[in-house]
Amino acid sequence: MKIVDLVIPKMGESINEVTILKWLKKEGEIIKEEESILEVSTDKVDTEIPSLVKGKLKKIISKEGNIVQIGKPIAKIEISENEDSQDPIKIADELFENAINDFSSDKKTKVIDHSYESDGFYSPLVLNIAKQENISLEELNQIKGSGKKNRLTKVDLMNYLNDRNSIKSDKNLIIKSNDKIIEPDRLRKIIAKRMVESKKISPHVTSFVDCDVTNLMKDRLSIKNKFLKKYRIPLSINSMFIYSICQAIKKFPMINISYIDEKIIMKNAINIGLAVALDDGNLIVPVIKNVDKINFVEINKKVNDLIIRARENKLIPDELTEGTYTMSNIGSFHNFMGTPIILQPQVAIMAFGSIKKVPAVVESKNKDEIQIRQKLILSHSYDHRVVDGALGGKFANEVSKILTNFTLKDFISNI
Repeated sequence: MKIVDLVIPKMGESINEVTILKWLKKEGEIIKEEESILEVSTDKVDTEIPSLVKGKLKKIISKEGNIVQIGKPIAKIEISENEDSQDPIKIADELFENAINDFSSDKKTKVIDHSYESDGFYSPLVLNIAKQENISLEELNQIKGSGKKNRLTKVDLMNYLNDRNSIKSDKNLIIKSNDKIIEPDRLRKIIAKRMVESKKISPHVTSFVDCDVTNLMKDRLSIKNKFLKKYRIPLSINSMFIYSICQAIKKFPMINISYIDEKIIMKNAINIGLAVALDDGNLIVPVIKNVDKINFVEINKKVNDLIIRARENKLIPDELTEGTYTMSNIGSFHNFMGTPIILQPQVAIMAFGSIKKVPAVVESKNKDEIQIRQKLILSHSYDHRVVDGALGGKFANEVSKILTNFTLKDFISNI
């Protein structure tokens, strides 16, 4: 038998340390390869860390609540001498090289203000937070640290900021006797911060398009039971929305961009995020990558899989990154239309309203007649810095045209 280190693998260019939330295994327990062994938290999202070898958890070095550096040993694992002797740190680096723990990271490097330098040691992360929150060096030196040699950690600084902000806000907080204060959970705070940042960054404009999906819904109704029997998965309306967005992006590639540091970055991949409402009231956006490279049935399969695992908290970090466009099915909440907020650093997002039967004027054989049609409203929000009304409106209209002429049997054979 031999002893190897369990390490925190790379989780993205901007992530240097994590907080251990919970150990899922105890000392002495057997661990399978790729089995989740602990939960960790970054300043962006929580995730599980798998063991990259199988064996016995011999010793836990870092306890729950500890802040640990990426690549540093956090536990000892006893494995058989016959097991692959490859360095677990190297395996971890290769496995998670491209995994970025963020809903949509712009990968911008933060600049450290060297005016904060002093005789004490502060990590780059602590210095960046201090700069963003306008904390002077004098104030920073007064904060008590809980790290090694009383080092100030990110958790210490965030706790200090929370206490300071609570004092400020409490001065204007009026609570009536029957009111209840609810502390938002960590994910809700992240969502709130991202939404405020997006509205500050991007001047939002929203275009609305009336979309007739009568033929599509009749087509879906006639085929959905056979589809379920053949593929063992439901025929999701979301997969049709995503397919249509992908085809429209091919025609209007300037929607599939980012605008960073006054530079337009045209994305080669079409990676479409799907907003998923969770049971706790929060929201998460898993991403279907390279949508243009897979067929409709595969899109439908991925949509169902990601929604299920999102609600079971089983997504991996890589499934939440690198989105280039996002959609939201607000019709699932019986909403007629909405004005969605862009997920940075993307430049557009589309919301699909509820499908309703409405009377509509239809031209038939050179005359007008009133028919019952099934319609929905497409709400397309876009960043007016780089997407003008012509492009934003044309793109929304193209998605509508594709859905109106969508024929499922063109994509599903032998059914």
